[in-house]
Amino acid sequence: MAATAATAATDAQRAPARDRAVRAAVAQGLVGPAEPVAGLLDVDGIRRSAAELRAAFEEFTAPGTPVLHAFAVKAASLVPVLRLLAQEGLGCEVASPGELALARAARVPAAHTVLDSPAKTLAELREALALGIAVNADNPEELSRIDGLMASAPSKAPIGLRVNPQIGGGSIGAMSTATDTSKFGVGLRDEGAREWVVRCCLDRPWLTRLHAHVGSQGMPLELMAAGVSALFHLAEEINERAGRRQIDTLDIGGGLPVNFASDATAPTFREYAALLRSAVPGLMSGRYGLVTEFGRSLLAKHGTVVARVEYAKSAGGRPIAVTHAGAQVATRTVFVPDAWPIRVAAYDAHGLPKTGAPVAQDIAGPCCFAGDLVAENRPLPLLRSGDHAALLDTGAYYFSNHFAYNSLPRPGIYGYTAAPDGSVRFATVRTPQTLAELTEESGGAHADALRGLLQEQPRDRERPYGQEHP
Repeated sequence: MAATAATAATDAQRAPARDRAVRAAVAQGLVGPAEPVAGLLDVDGIRRSAAELRAAFEEFTAPGTPVLHAFAVKAASLVPVLRLLAQEGLGCEVASPGELALARAARVPAAHTVLDSPAKTLAELREALALGIAVNADNPEELSRIDGLMASAPSKAPIGLRVNPQIGGGSIGAMSTATDTSKFGVGLRDEGAREWVVRCCLDRPWLTRLHAHVGSQGMPLELMAAGVSALFHLAEEINERAGRRQIDTLDIGGGLPVNFASDATAPTFREYAALLRSAVPGLMSGRYGLVTEFGRSLLAKHGTVVARVEYAKSAGGRPIAVTHAGAQVATRTVFVPDAWPIRVAAYDAHGLPKTGAPVAQDIAGPCCFAGDLVAENRPLPLLRSGDHAALLDTGAYYFSNHFAYNSLPRPGIYGYTAAPDGSVRFATVRTPQTLAELTEESGGAHADALRGLLQEQPRDRERPYGQEHP
């Protein structure tokens, strides 16, 4: 009850802190005519979420149970964020060489890093095993690669096998990882698959972990718990047949859904941990170490995209606020708005919350296609040119999944702390991408490369229009 009350109190504090941060960002020029879009991250909020996650599992697991909370780097692939979370006791779950490089740049220890990916290369596997990073194999062919690496250079890195309990999907099909035909892991209900998994473990003393990730946005908690239950009972079967503690750690993934309808945090980490304790009693008994891979639920509520309204117009009788935040920062929201709706808050030219009667209006982005809308027919105080639109709950994925349509540069991102006296301090998380950097990234150093290929070949003589080549 105390934890619930504390969560409600922090939810109530979130909006005032955000309002102060938006005002300060406008006043300090972090967003304005020169930089018309910026991302803001609430540092105190991130730390609170990390503490709530740790506390939730500490409350419901037996004393002394090893628990690693590995943040899903894809949710916020920003080195300062990873470094902050490492300070709060979290590790990293990585799914690419780039994400591993970010985790290492954040000085996350190898022992606190987990490598998951359905397409790991031989080089990635070799590096991870050499560094002592935990690896979860996705499929039989990958396990065969690991067999070869372990034979040539034995490693003490923890190695697991990802399985798919095939319990079904949630309300967003593209995000559901536990369907019958999911691309992830070994489908436990496929003919002969369960026995194959058991035999694989019995034949490999170094295969000591099982991994399942069945959570996602739109997934009911009860279905997530059912997936974890299936993982637990598989481990019990393997250990019973091995006659020893072959499987010692269960990686239960992440995917806790986020409430995008209000400032309230729902569901909470505590609610999920309590459900797991009830639905899978042996999970937290101390018989197994645990790994989690939460991402969105740690960061989403603590991020805001602030965009300047460049023009206010109307079409068909509906007002349209043309801003600098569209598909390039809110890709999922723009392309799949029913699955990924977000809240929008209206601020005036000084960064103060706008007042006035709500007017149904479209909040449009800068991209050159008609569907570049982050909100359609949304009741808000009427936005005018020079005002600001803030996209709320955007701390996870919105800063990672930049869509480079129209060669729009990546915006700057700034962490902030809001003191009780109303002052706000900022720290740069990522500098705004310059046009020179964007040009270089787009092959600027090789401008004449294709022409050079043509100059190395003999040219046909120009022929009059209509004359065919022989």
